[in-house]
Amino acid sequence: MALRGDWMYENNGGTCVAIAGIDYCVVAADTRLSVGYNILTRDHSKICSLADKVVLASSGFQGDIRALHKNLAARHLLYQHQHNKQMSCPAMGQLLSNTLYYKRFFPYYAFNVLGGLDNEGKGCVFTYDAVGSYERVGYSTQGSGSSLIMPVLDNQLKSPSPLLLPARDAVTPLSETEAVDLVKDVFASATERDIYTGDKLEIVVINASGIKREYLELRKD
Repeated sequence: MALRGDWMYENNGGTCVAIAGIDYCVVAADTRLSVGYNILTRDHSKICSLADKVVLASSGFQGDIRALHKNLAARHLLYQHQHNKQMSCPAMGQLLSNTLYYKRFFPYYAFNVLGGLDNEGKGCVFTYDAVGSYERVGYSTQGSGSSLIMPVLDNQLKSPSPLLLPARDAVTPLSETEAVDLVKDVFASATERDIYTGDKLEIVVINASGIKREYLELRKD
């Protein structure tokens, strides 16, 4: 994960998780920022609030992530001036996909999870690869600890297959409190095995009343 002389990217580690419910969305990420075996800071937020009911969590190269968040914030400001309203989560999901795909030949080294509420007030989560391919899902994880967390989420949440007919909502059956507790559990577990995840967990809950944040201390070694 350290920077090589012939490689312009580096991976600063960290893990992001998002879970969508009937009327809420939980987005969480740790606050450790590291390169190789060096911790640069223990208090770096990976979560960016893009609109009233939309937040983006990103893992990867922090230089590209900062540039991507700045680009999206500027595009959202233009949208507000033109339409006199906030962008919805599905619209922001399409904008993020377009932005990543536009840079596909020299991509942002950022792995994103977008969470929020759609126009019907339901929770929605969009998961991405580095060049803009995306999907609406009930839950997702990205980052250095994602291979440890995703099997647990699969086991606990069992998202319906998109091939099922008739189509079913991709929201999870958990209540908001249960989803937050599950996020805390999976991060506590991943921190034991992934050296790039740790220090502190930032949890953002989006519901009809707005956005609220809470923090949980994680392992610091």
